[in-house]
Amino acid sequence: MEVSTIENTERHETVLILDFGSQYTQLITRRIRELGVFSEILPYNVSFKEIKDKNPLGIILSGGPSSVYEEEAPRIGKEIFSLNVPILGICYGLQIITYLFDGKIMPSEKREYGLAKLKIISDSALFKGIPDSGSVWMSHGDKISNLPKEFESIAMTENSPYAAIHSKNDQYFGLQFHPEVLHTEKGKEILHNFLYEICCCHGDWSAESFIDDSIKKIRDEVGDKRVLLGLSGGVDSSVVAVLLHEAIGDNLHCVFINNGLLRYNEAEEVEETFRNNFNMNLTVVDSSREFYKELAGVIDPEIKRKKIGNTFIDVFEKEAKKIGQFDYLAQGTLYPDVIESVSFKGPSATIKSHHNVGGLPEKLNFKLVEPLRELFKDEVREVGRKLNMPEFILGRHPFPGPGLAVRIMGNITEERVQLLQKADAIYIEEIKNAGIYDEIWQAFSVLLLVQTVGVMGDQRTYEKVIALRAVTSADGMTADWYPMPYDVLGKVSNRIINEVHGVNRVVYDVSSKPPATIEWE
Repeated sequence: MEVSTIENTERHETVLILDFGSQYTQLITRRIRELGVFSEILPYNVSFKEIKDKNPLGIILSGGPSSVYEEEAPRIGKEIFSLNVPILGICYGLQIITYLFDGKIMPSEKREYGLAKLKIISDSALFKGIPDSGSVWMSHGDKISNLPKEFESIAMTENSPYAAIHSKNDQYFGLQFHPEVLHTEKGKEILHNFLYEICCCHGDWSAESFIDDSIKKIRDEVGDKRVLLGLSGGVDSSVVAVLLHEAIGDNLHCVFINNGLLRYNEAEEVEETFRNNFNMNLTVVDSSREFYKELAGVIDPEIKRKKIGNTFIDVFEKEAKKIGQFDYLAQGTLYPDVIESVSFKGPSATIKSHHNVGGLPEKLNFKLVEPLRELFKDEVREVGRKLNMPEFILGRHPFPGPGLAVRIMGNITEERVQLLQKADAIYIEEIKNAGIYDEIWQAFSVLLLVQTVGVMGDQRTYEKVIALRAVTSADGMTADWYPMPYDVLGKVSNRIINEVHGVNRVVYDVSSKPPATIEWE
């Protein structure tokens, strides 16, 4: 497959984030974008030429798990300071700046993790309009023991006399604490000062500007050629579909494959939304029988995933050939996928290899259109809202690629899928009725492999068990179980047992991640 991803032709003003392995690196980037400035993550060991070619207005050095005095610690060259742009080091980034200017770092006798009280002791543009004291979030075991002669302290905590520093020319800054986390009071204002008071940004990054730029770039790249999109009905592919349709109209053709493992009535909703409301060219393929046949007797969740993926490829390839010739394949690749595909040689190990959605075979010979590859999930939703997309799509909870196959323990049959679809529809309906749907990151039902004894009327039953799951989370990496109100649980349980034939027991999952995962398989 020829990869010809649409690149920016008109670059926004940019602040670069050099990643030293912090768990908060993506959060820094999101905070910068929320403040109206485009930001991009690069590995700390990227070439100096690439940094220079990006022409950044400012650079942020992220935190990281290493100690700068360790032999294998990730470091950068001092040539970065020849760019003559403001630089902000956060946590480990502060230590890197100190190290490069010949200051001294040493292990702290008393490590700081959690909240600390910050006291501002010197005027600095970084703290313009910030109260003289407030709480900040610390996470470090090292501290500055000797400040470089070119720098001075501008804030301190009880354990850190150099909790914030700046160069005497007011161009380079370091924070021992994390301004990007919500626990830090006025953290967003500190970042705002760095962007607008120090880097002199104007703030040209927004959902509207992204849409305008993307439509122009798509038209310039694609022209009058045809684009094929595998539409799943999820947030990412749906926003891609509407954005592309705005740009190229009927030259976009969407294919929706019903694998029989979708949410209740989802195939009908997708058809109604995209064909009837948005007037898109849409081919709907019901391949549920094909998927059920492949999954018959399969218990292992990894084998389920592989069979679903392979079957999807086969069906998609066959349908694509039926529709005709296409030059481009559109995909809903997001910025975290792009970041994770980069092998950061150092503290940030490769998490997964980025690949074309569904693993579509190279012989289809498509060029790729990935208009969302610069966006985070929350930005995708905001773009969708600006495109007047329905909230029931944009605000819906995450749904796994293999669908209900990983929410049905054991064998997959049409009967078991339909049972779970009905139970899950009741669950989602009731938490929406209770007004708590948007408080929850993800809520869903699971069909268990066990059966239990029950009594209905005067008769003994031996029927299936439904488990309910609901979690809160910021990004899905960690999650807490949601304290579902008892009256909602009672109503959901009562409705499922009475309305879904074959279920006589409902249970609620109170496991957090870790140690459990969000999905059951």
